[in-house]
Amino acid sequence: MLSLLVARTRRLDLAEDALSEAFARAAARWPDDGVPTNPPGWLYRTAHRQVVSWLRSEAVAARKAPLVAVRSDWVAPEDSFDDLPDERLQLILLCCHPALSPTSRSALALRLVLGTRTDEIARLFLVAPTAMAARLTRAKKKIVGAGIPLAAPAADELRARLDEVCRTIYLAFTAGYTPGQGPRLLRADLAGQAVRLAAILRELTPGAPQVEALLALLTLQHSRRDARERDGTLVTLAEQNRAAWHGGEIRAGLALVAGVAPTRGYAEELRLQALIAAEHARAPAAQATDWGAIARLYERLEALTGSPIVRLNRAVAVAEVSGPGAGLALLATLDESLGRHHRLAAVRAELAVRAGDAGLARASYERAIELCTNDVERAYLRQRLGGLRS
Repeated sequence: MLSLLVARTRRLDLAEDALSEAFARAAARWPDDGVPTNPPGWLYRTAHRQVVSWLRSEAVAARKAPLVAVRSDWVAPEDSFDDLPDERLQLILLCCHPALSPTSRSALALRLVLGTRTDEIARLFLVAPTAMAARLTRAKKKIVGAGIPLAAPAADELRARLDEVCRTIYLAFTAGYTPGQGPRLLRADLAGQAVRLAAILRELTPGAPQVEALLALLTLQHSRRDARERDGTLVTLAEQNRAAWHGGEIRAGLALVAGVAPTRGYAEELRLQALIAAEHARAPAAQATDWGAIARLYERLEALTGSPIVRLNRAVAVAEVSGPGAGLALLATLDESLGRHHRLAAVRAELAVRAGDAGLARASYERAIELCTNDVERAYLRQRLGGLRS
């Protein structure tokens, strides 16, 4: 709805506030008046009228002719909100405009296009929520102040922004599978929206290697969505019921990644990640996984990115190949960059258990539980710690 409002009013600064106002009115009225037949349509129309009202007030205050840039003739249908055009990709392109700072583009798109909470975006970018909130505010002011247009860019412009657009879609997908605060372990619906956006982008840019690799990666990872959780409990990759994986999506993802040739830059990052996902997807059982191939792919990915998260994942693969001691050695350099990330402590705890170091395992589990904010994941860590004590 926010994407639609921005596309039809051209006022990013007003659209977000107007939609918030619409939700506030719904919360006040619906308990007494009843929920309307088409709740999204009601919300959209209310927000749209609010934007029009503010625009008229601006025009009067500035003593100008009535503002007519807004497309006020469009209203949501009464019966359905499902067949409306998808404006989100266009809004992503706006957020990825080169006039914005690189550190703001993907974060702003996550906030505006998918409604990701500021604290969750901050967690994805490994920064403080206050710093992320300030970054988002500056970016929105920049769009409004510079008069950056919301319009489909020319073909060469679109291709120039592809890396940022792909990075944004991947972050949106990651947000669906990265547990945030509260009781929900994952949001497969949010991740599914990202897969859909990647498919739309592929239609617009056929043959673009980063887009092909992105869609392959997301399709393969999303194919495991129904096996990641059982009765509200986290299920690790090794314990997942592979019969619940979506075979058709796996075949489609494998075909996509097979068609992407080695390349450079962000496209190669995505290709390597897709190849790693393919190794997991093609293994008929956990014990059949080719961990040697995965460890080598992670080594190449780390050399390309220098990412501490990649090293964390590489440590897991190396431990499978060379033993837990080798994995723990790789983790030794990550405390400065990932010291506040519960995943580092959780992985260290698991490897310490396998290495027979009960003291390190106990301390690491306790640290992971202290840092973890997701209820389901915290319960899993407590279960592992309890098993260690028994």
